[in-house]
Amino acid sequence: MPSWSRIATRFRVPLGFLFAAAYLWFAHPGWLVIEIGFVFVALGLLMRAAASGHIRKNAQLATTGPYAYTRNPLYLGSILIAVGFIIASRNLWIAVATMIMFLAIYLPVIRAEETYLRSAFPEYAGYAEHVPRLLPRRTPWKAGTDAGSPVFSGELYMRHREYNALIGSLLMFGVLILKMTWYKH
Repeated sequence: MPSWSRIATRFRVPLGFLFAAAYLWFAHPGWLVIEIGFVFVALGLLMRAAASGHIRKNAQLATTGPYAYTRNPLYLGSILIAVGFIIASRNLWIAVATMIMFLAIYLPVIRAEETYLRSAFPEYAGYAEHVPRLLPRRTPWKAGTDAGSPVFSGELYMRHREYNALIGSLLMFGVLILKMTWYKH
């Protein structure tokens, strides 16, 4: 029988699409919350973009760029994006559902990825001792200067198709704005 982390890994993307549909249905956007939410989403997109331009998945342990501050900058970026959309939704139930989804889906996925990284990269244990899982360090981990891409790589960003997060976020904001202007609450 598959573990919960395997199930969570397999179904997180389809669940994300279902969640997005429910989100759009239940959201009650307003201009101010859209503007505030946009700031968080933009920060999250920047974090994810920077992380994707430093990671060589399954080939090398990423410890440079945002990975010198947090072991999971992609997930931290996703959290910032989620916070932005929670704010833009102006709906407490969306906030609760997002928190449940993060705890039930993303924490097990993060743990499974850490297990893989420990087995694939012997240096991961030392890295994990110095770099926090999610909340970033104030200063970059100095040992992080010798692994991963030392500078942002647009080629890696494109290879990882991280632009899809930008496109999806812009579409979501577009639908929120349409909903807000067409259906007054």
